[in-house]
Amino acid sequence: MIISKDDVQKVANLARIELNQEELNLFSGQLESVLEFIEKLKKADISSVQPMSHVLDIQNVLRADVPRESLSNAQVLKNAPESLKGHFRVPKVIE
Repeated sequence: MIISKDDVQKVANLARIELNQEELNLFSGQLESVLEFIEKLKKADISSVQPMSHVLDIQNVLRADVPRESLSNAQVLKNAPESLKGHFRVPKVIE
């Protein structure tokens, strides 16, 4: 597939990138190489390859999601630097 300088310029404009002539020549060649490689990958026989979500055979290491009693409001606010009327008190961020 041939990538023209106009195609590269169009993509650069969409990405709000300014390119000079030298960069247009460079990137059109590089994009063409990438697309040629993708075409080679499309021709590979992958019929015997099983789909996978990860290269390694790993398992989820998260704990089981078991409901349990939560902390009381007083216990939570005990660690807060400041509290007011049962809530965390934080510095004002909007003036």
